[in-house]
Amino acid sequence: MQPKIEIGPIVKVVKTDADWKKLFAPEAYRVLRHESTEPPFSNNFHDNKTVGIYFCAGCDLPLFSSEHKFDSGTGWPSFWQPIAPEVIETTTDYKLILPRTEVHCARCEGHQGHLFKDGPKPTGLRYCINGVALKFVPA
Repeated sequence: MQPKIEIGPIVKVVKTDADWKKLFAPEAYRVLRHESTEPPFSNNFHDNKTVGIYFCAGCDLPLFSSEHKFDSGTGWPSFWQPIAPEVIETTTDYKLILPRTEVHCARCEGHQGHLFKDGPKPTGLRYCINGVALKFVPA
């Protein structure tokens, strides 16, 4: 069991695109700032079974707990809920034929991945997250 994370008021982090680009490796920049998707199985977080917290790689806001992580078989870290509802924001993505729900960090608006309604109980949700958009801190 890991300690409860308290989420206080979320103050937006705003930077220019040039400033964000300086902070990240190219793949992380493409995912977090330009809503790209990393290839499946390209990040070890999909298979991480260590207890801990997953933070936004852009601003260190705690987003997901290992307690809510499950193996979706997709090659991306998957969670059935965020650590708190207020840490994420969602938008509709119309880039493919069918609309999808994008998941963004509520603080820096960094693209995390997508939300699908094919997850396990108790929520039935699958937050399919790019590993490169996360930092992991063991408990």
